[in-house]
Amino acid sequence: MPETDPINLVDLKAQYLSIKDEVDAAISRVIGNTAFILGREAAEFEREFAAYCGVGHAVGCGNGTDALELAYEALGIGPGSEIITVAHTFIATAEAAVRAGAKPVFVDVRDDTLLMDVSKVEAAITDRTAAIVPVHLYGQCADMDPILDIARRRGIRVVEDAAQAHGAEYKGRRAGSMGDAAAFSFYPGKNLGAYGDAGAVATNDPALDARIRKARDHGSASKYDHEFAGRNSRLDGIQAAVLRVKLKRLDAWTEARRAAAARYDALLKDLFESGRIRRVAESPDCRHVYHLYVIRVPDRDGVLEKLNAAGIRAGMHYPVPLHMQKAFAWLGVPKGSLPVTEKAAAEVLSLPLYPELTEGQARRVAEALKVALR
Repeated sequence: MPETDPINLVDLKAQYLSIKDEVDAAISRVIGNTAFILGREAAEFEREFAAYCGVGHAVGCGNGTDALELAYEALGIGPGSEIITVAHTFIATAEAAVRAGAKPVFVDVRDDTLLMDVSKVEAAITDRTAAIVPVHLYGQCADMDPILDIARRRGIRVVEDAAQAHGAEYKGRRAGSMGDAAAFSFYPGKNLGAYGDAGAVATNDPALDARIRKARDHGSASKYDHEFAGRNSRLDGIQAAVLRVKLKRLDAWTEARRAAAARYDALLKDLFESGRIRRVAESPDCRHVYHLYVIRVPDRDGVLEKLNAAGIRAGMHYPVPLHMQKAFAWLGVPKGSLPVTEKAAAEVLSLPLYPELTEGQARRVAEALKVALR
């Protein structure tokens, strides 16, 4: 890539070119078999992904938001229920709860990792609390042991939002294997991304697995036999075939992401040590898969504008917390209620990171950031 070409936040074309022949063959196979909805490719991917996550079952569905909603509903989380989660996440975490009829209750995040602050959870529990929904953000898991301990003691379910954490580990356990259920997104930009929308629910509970399989297909276990009113959220064959190709390479891509993150750590060391910027910390209990490499920068918006002008397509995840979104104004959570979340939202900056990022590209990003901070 010429030195003047933009460096994007992700580079899906570079990834595609590295697996083009196998992906093209997989797509052709689905077209040749005309198995476009569910079918063998979807069933095989579900089996392979469940094994990868270390769970008994994985149910493919239309997207990550549906995965959350299917999990909530299967666990009986609906009207009159509350879920405890964070406001520093994509809207789907709470949106799916609302669509299931439940109310999101937000707790603050830790200042170092920007993951759920477990010390705030018990105070948020009411007699309507049905689930705790930790978000495994940026590629690393929330502090699951104390969350699971609280849930067990209080008779509350745990749903992992693992949309950004394919292959991440917490004390040796894979993301998606610790709660009652876990929701994954295979949006194209994810570490394991489809070539369109796709998602999955992972669980060790065979009853949940059976319920969700019916719910994603109009409440049906067999054609024209509908046990309840479900939805249409089936994984299609082409997406499953693409995901199967990519899943075989996910661990290698993860190591490349971790190497790129370590390279940034070295290149930006002087900025971290001087306190001019902060790095979102990697928990010692986690194996981070670096869906994103996130730093905290004063005057974030100004720095981002300068980076973009220099051809560095950095991003922001997430500049407006959910409790400050118009969509959740009805919750009545005032500004200032989640101070760590609100401060982080004004500072977070995601640098370009993907497995194919070269050392030269990383140096360009680091130099452009140093210039932008002057």
